[in-house]
Amino acid sequence: MFIIKLLVALVLALALAIYIVNLNIKSKVPAITDATSAPYKNAKFHNTSPRQPMAFTDTAALWVRFFTEKKVDTTPNITIPVRKMNRADLEALSNDTLHLVKLGHSSILLKVYGEYWLIDPVFSDRASPFQFAGPKRFHQPPISLEALPPIDKVLISHNHYDHLDKASIQVLLAKTQQFLVPKGVDGDLVNWGVEANKIITFDWWQELQTSQGLVAFTPTQHFSGRGMGDGNATLWGAWVIKTPQESIFFSGDSGYFQGFKETGDKYGPFDLTLIETGAYDADWADIHMKPEESVQAHIDLKGKVMMPIHNGTFDLAFHTWHDPFDRVVVESERRNVTLSTPEFGQIFSINTLPPLTPWWKSE
Repeated sequence: MFIIKLLVALVLALALAIYIVNLNIKSKVPAITDATSAPYKNAKFHNTSPRQPMAFTDTAALWVRFFTEKKVDTTPNITIPVRKMNRADLEALSNDTLHLVKLGHSSILLKVYGEYWLIDPVFSDRASPFQFAGPKRFHQPPISLEALPPIDKVLISHNHYDHLDKASIQVLLAKTQQFLVPKGVDGDLVNWGVEANKIITFDWWQELQTSQGLVAFTPTQHFSGRGMGDGNATLWGAWVIKTPQESIFFSGDSGYFQGFKETGDKYGPFDLTLIETGAYDADWADIHMKPEESVQAHIDLKGKVMMPIHNGTFDLAFHTWHDPFDRVVVESERRNVTLSTPEFGQIFSINTLPPLTPWWKSE
């Protein structure tokens, strides 16, 4: 029986790989010719602590898990609370501080002293290379792309489908002034119609001084790739945003590593850390943190308040959909960490962060 399941999984994986390769046949990753702070060798980026490559048998076993393991409670049996908002709501916000809205998964809308910034905007129904299969949204975004005001900056952490959404970028390109992306990701954006002069690429530890404050791109422990031939050809990382009055950290995706402490020492303390808390598993423990590690990362970053992200929107692992929230609450209480858990679409400022509210337990 195991052999049959393995063969079925391999056939399906091969078919999926061929489809993804065809989808990405026009993708052009720019050659990285200058020196980089991120380890770069043989046209690939690498983590500071090299990952142990998975053996073929381990990879095959993982595919078997995906196609045969029964999932339990991985999609909500409640209606996810979403606060609808419109452009007038955003324009009514003051221009003298930093406002935030959690849109879904890791997508964040900021109003930074009057400027609108988006981080990892994913508005499509599925976090997938195609819209007829793959992880489907548990809820709709609280606002449509078309209803958003003009965007000053879009920040991308890495090119995975749950963080870099082609359909969203193609709507945003006409209303966005600048795209801030990791090295190599500019190739996809240009291929999708974004003008090259609108794109700024970032290496690890690279900074940009803007009219509203400092933006810096910092290391994470992860990987990149949208097809079968571009693995780690583009960089991944986290974003630091420091205005004259506030500072926030956006983790992107990462396993737990020493880099969080290095970022905390260099840029901390942070008023708010938005930390990946979800899509973890023992089979990929080095690239996604368990909730307990997410809390430790927040502590390493010298954060004051932690907001768990990368959860509540897509089923991307085997754990229950609410497990990230349940575990991070327990660990934050144990470690005396202040947690903020806003509903999707809830507008707040950096000075009035929502308290811990267990909305995922609502009926």
